[in-house]
Amino acid sequence: MLPLYYTAAVLATMLGVSRRTITCWAKKGTLIPEEHDDHVEGVYTPEQLTKFPPSAALFAAHQVPQRRITPTRAYRSIELFAGGGGMALGMEKVGFEPLLLCEWDKHACNTLRKNRPHWNVVEGDVSAIDFTPYRNKVDMVSGGFPCQSFSYSGKRLGFEDTRGTLFFEFARAVKETNAPMFMAENVRGLLTHDEGKTLATIREAIAEIGYTLIEPKILKGIFHQVPQKRERLILVGIRNDLVADAPFHWPAPNCDVRVLRDALKAGCLYDTDAPLDALGQKYPKRKGEIMALVPEGGHWKHLPDLIQREYMKKSYFLGGGKTGMARRLSWDEPSLTLTCAPAQKQTERCHPELTRPLNIAEYARIQTFPDEWHFSGPVSAQYKQIGNAVPVNLSAAVAEKLIETLECIEKAKGKNID
Repeated sequence: MLPLYYTAAVLATMLGVSRRTITCWAKKGTLIPEEHDDHVEGVYTPEQLTKFPPSAALFAAHQVPQRRITPTRAYRSIELFAGGGGMALGMEKVGFEPLLLCEWDKHACNTLRKNRPHWNVVEGDVSAIDFTPYRNKVDMVSGGFPCQSFSYSGKRLGFEDTRGTLFFEFARAVKETNAPMFMAENVRGLLTHDEGKTLATIREAIAEIGYTLIEPKILKGIFHQVPQKRERLILVGIRNDLVADAPFHWPAPNCDVRVLRDALKAGCLYDTDAPLDALGQKYPKRKGEIMALVPEGGHWKHLPDLIQREYMKKSYFLGGGKTGMARRLSWDEPSLTLTCAPAQKQTERCHPELTRPLNIAEYARIQTFPDEWHFSGPVSAQYKQIGNAVPVNLSAAVAEKLIETLECIEKAKGKNID
């Protein structure tokens, strides 16, 4: 069900444009906001947006009925760089059973073990793991490999060019298991990293180990029931001998956009309000006094000029908006993308109403972790696990499409046997 209206801020996030662009459209009469008592800028209705070319395709895709896949069997997976469990939880939600999860961070491993004692969690360096015992026993290899530096001065050796990087270890796991499919995620910057050379080398490596790479796609969390402006680049590969029988379709955008209120208050995502007394960072006294002056949805430019100069110091005189500094979130917008610490000066994530950083429980909800999922380690380690995670609901949206493709592979196998 679509909302009754979208604010300018939410619409800008959906379309990937700035608030200034939305304002310009309104001034030119290209897209005229409707009056609303609670919003000075006005709002935009779904009816308007379905007729507006920049958003029409989104709403058309939203209206296509999405089939819910019921797996005919349990699909087995291996996950590398598992972190605090966001990707694994999303995949579990739709029918994957992990045979192995690899992670080097001890606190993240403890998180996985605490919440899923039956999972086979291997703590340590992925390069030390032999994946050949799992050959032809898993359906999927997944993971979010860190984007390390690649060398391009050599001979364009594809798979060999990635040696020494963590992508090489991911590709080795795919090759050794001979899994029908793989799914990897990364930051959107991988698309253009080193003028596209990094992704070009990854493509070559994938082709060399016998897989077809589906054209990578940036998925926005807001279109998949994630109340956060988080984007991830997703790479999906299918083994060459199976690709003819294995169509893959990206999840369609859901235009019922969730906002911070949906994460922190009882409603469509959670049955209860987020606990206000959960563990979390605190502001030093003076910073708390300054942040108390920032209005909901505001940032450093909303402070009195003298306070701006005190808080920003030399940054006050530099160019750029720097709108992540002294930033207080808004109830009625998706959260800014979470980082590994909510009180960093460059990427402030202050509660919309209380003068403090988001706490651990609130952080986890914005990443759509269930409330019963508990994180291990000191507070800083917990924030890091959550900030680095793939949102659970985004993972589930992709995983459902992966299962849809694996079901096609199963049907093709049955026909070949007959």
